[in-house]
Amino acid sequence: MKWRVVCSIAAVLVFVGMALSETYSGRIMSVKDGKITFQKQKFNKEDKKMENVGDPVTFSVSDDVKVSKKSFDKETKKVNTDALEGGLKNKVFADIPDKGIGATITTDKDDKKITEIVIGGGKKGGGK
Repeated sequence: MKWRVVCSIAAVLVFVGMALSETYSGRIMSVKDGKITFQKQKFNKEDKKMENVGDPVTFSVSDDVKVSKKSFDKETKKVNTDALEGGLKNKVFADIPDKGIGATITTDKDDKKITEIVIGGGKKGGGK
């Protein structure tokens, strides 16, 4: 009985933590000195294209940021997310193209620091 209560409390705390964070889709425009400049984007259903939302925003990066890459497995028809070797020091972030790298970021509850970055997911896949 005690374990059920403990597990229930732990689950509630995890879900509350997720609810307090924000997740954004868009493009990473630059990575410099522990800060990431990010252009938020949303999908326009009429034009069937991604469009920018506002001006680019610069976020600090959490010390324990999780960086991963999304890929599609054609055989299993599933999306896989694998840790990106080297994190923000990976060569993907060294030479960012002018259009940026497609990514989804998750920020902390204060919406000031990035806690997770998942690159990829577009037709050409970010970070290739």
